[in-house]
Amino acid sequence: MIFEEIINRGHEQISYFHDPTLELKGIVAIHNTVLGPALGGCRMWNYKSEKDALIDVLRLSKGMTYKAAIAGLNLGGGKAVIIGDPKKEKSEELFRSFGRFIEGLGGRYITAEDVGTSIKDMDYVRMETKYVTGISKSFGGSGDPSLLTAFGTYLGIKASVKHQLKKNSLKGLSISVQGLGSVGMELIKYLANDEMKIFACDIDSQTEKIVEDKYQISIVPSDKIYDQDVDIYAPCALGATINDKTIPRLKCSIVAGAANNVLQNPKKHSKALMDKNILYAPDYAINAGGLINVYNELEGYNRDRAFSQAEAIYDILMDIFNKSEKEGVPTNVASDLKAEERIHKIASLKSFYLPNRRKIILNER
Repeated sequence: MIFEEIINRGHEQISYFHDPTLELKGIVAIHNTVLGPALGGCRMWNYKSEKDALIDVLRLSKGMTYKAAIAGLNLGGGKAVIIGDPKKEKSEELFRSFGRFIEGLGGRYITAEDVGTSIKDMDYVRMETKYVTGISKSFGGSGDPSLLTAFGTYLGIKASVKHQLKKNSLKGLSISVQGLGSVGMELIKYLANDEMKIFACDIDSQTEKIVEDKYQISIVPSDKIYDQDVDIYAPCALGATINDKTIPRLKCSIVAGAANNVLQNPKKHSKALMDKNILYAPDYAINAGGLINVYNELEGYNRDRAFSQAEAIYDILMDIFNKSEKEGVPTNVASDLKAEERIHKIASLKSFYLPNRRKIILNER
């Protein structure tokens, strides 16, 4: 079953790790390293089964390959998952043990924070390996990458509005934001500043109240977020929210948000959105700001440089939309084709030997 999944999804390497003294169990998936070492976050989640954990890490790592490629970064795609409850089972020793496993991969995979893990957790990992990003400023990192993820998503929304609605401004437009975590909260700031009419929901009612009072937005029940008559639906929580049940309920013109793997079935549901004349901003393109942020740590973090690179997300999405329109394919297909084209072109550059090839990132330090 494992080899079948690796072959079908095009992965290079799957590594299982286990520390019996800490009951640490996890998986690292390296999808593709043509452009550079695989980079992707470490997700800690209480998976129902090991199979669920494997499928998740394979899916997420492949997405990272495409995200790095479309963003023009010299990185491959990888991901790690730790099987466990992040609210009950975290400890310094657990993440330091995880760091030692990452060190053992010799730099083929670089980890970072993700769902269920934090900057503090990555600081523990950093005590055992240099192959980690998303660490605190005291360790030479950039701190919270959600700031740049939200900034890139905001620019992606503007690009979507420009292409679909032919408007240069967001003022007066309406948007429903699903999820008020660190990225969603930061995104709300940009949207409120542009005087948008904002509807939002979150699983935490206290968070909803804080955001409602601070930005004067409208809070709606979570199960009603798909029914809002808005210009834009912005998923900023977990994935697969665009599916057979939700698509008929959508009344928006654009789907553009920070969540990963928004389409439950990419082939089927991208076509369904296209048939409804709903523009979809491919998730791994619009939310690439976080990856751009941690990538910059590898070369010595510079905030201005990172934000400058993230500004390219606007043009990247406009190129994807234009390609989609020109070739008559869904936007996610157009994005995949652009990412694969870059991978293939760079792969061809490596067809002959260079004795002193320049080290592009990490300084191989």
